Amino acid sequence: MKILNVVGARPQFVKLGPILKAIEEHNQSGVHCRIQEILVHTGQHYDKELSKIFFDELSLKEPDYNLGVGSGAQGFQTGEMLKRTEGVLLNEKPDWVVVYGDTNSTLAGALAAGKLQIRVAHVEAGLRSFNRTMPEEVNRVLTDHISNLLFCPTQAAITNLANEGIVHGVHHVGDVMYDSVLHYANLAEKHALILKKLALDPRRYALATVHRAENTDDSTRLENILGALDEISARGLNVVFPLHPRTRRKMKEFGLLLNHAKAIEPVSYLEMLLLEKNAKIILTDSGGVQKEAFFFQVPCVTLRDETEWLETVESGWNQLAGTDPKRIGRATQNAQSGDDQTDCYGDGRAASKIVDVLIRSNWK
Repeated sequence: MKILNVVGARPQFVKLGPILKAIEEHNQSGVHCRIQEILVHTGQHYDKELSKIFFDELSLKEPDYNLGVGSGAQGFQTGEMLKRTEGVLLNEKPDWVVVYGDTNSTLAGALAAGKLQIRVAHVEAGLRSFNRTMPEEVNRVLTDHISNLLFCPTQAAITNLANEGIVHGVHHVGDVMYDSVLHYANLAEKHALILKKLALDPRRYALATVHRAENTDDSTRLENILGALDEISARGLNVVFPLHPRTRRKMKEFGLLLNHAKAIEPVSYLEMLLLEKNAKIILTDSGGVQKEAFFFQVPCVTLRDETEWLETVESGWNQLAGTDPKRIGRATQNAQSGDDQTDCYGDGRAASKIVDVLIRSNWK
């Protein structure tokens, strides 16, 4: 059986790791059905800090194909990915194309496979923010309706799919990001020196990340977020802010500066895990960071008006604050611990379950 994985952005590299590990374990088990894995990197994240360093740190295999698409407008980027992925699929003729999450790489991989009548499996299917103005929401919905297998991280995701009439090929497997955190958190403790490098004491700083287009590409929203981070820092809680390249570029374009919060260069995955685990509070517009905060039981303030990860809010660990500085400030001051960690994101074996389903489904 031949599986072709399509990735292109930093969160997808993290999700890919457990899948590759599960495939390797399957092939070493001596089971008759051996899996041939082909890895395609679209090049959506092409910065060294956002791409190569992740592959190196997570010990991921080198991509078999690097499409080198790079940045660009939504239509151009997705179109280039679709065109170049199609060529790879025609050459490789895989049994399954596996796509991850909600990026343009996700949609392009699914579309290319679907049009060639190649079966599609979507890891992290069924999530909904119910905000169609977000490109990520459009990517998720379309990918789910193309996919033959839908691997859901939560029961809520299964319900969302059922409400859209998708009930076949749906599997509740848990969250592969939970697999990753369980595997890499201890490694981060041993090898990441970011706290010492930045002279940070555990539980004495806030960690912030901003990267979504809805925030970075709107000068008012971005200015409000930066102002809120400065205000939090000025009140005595140091704010550490790893700057995504898009955010840095937009700050320069809009003439926006930070006066108190500490902007730093992008960090590696292990460094990010360590910063998250030891933060007093996390402020973010990232879905992945919201979940990692939940896994580490660190209070989180989400810089959006909605989230796909409702469990983090319902448990009390996460607050939705949007981009209003006063709301962000109040949420930060009022942040507190939520309910005890539950098993709503699975048991840390999502990747193995996904590989098992792919094998079983290949013979149907």
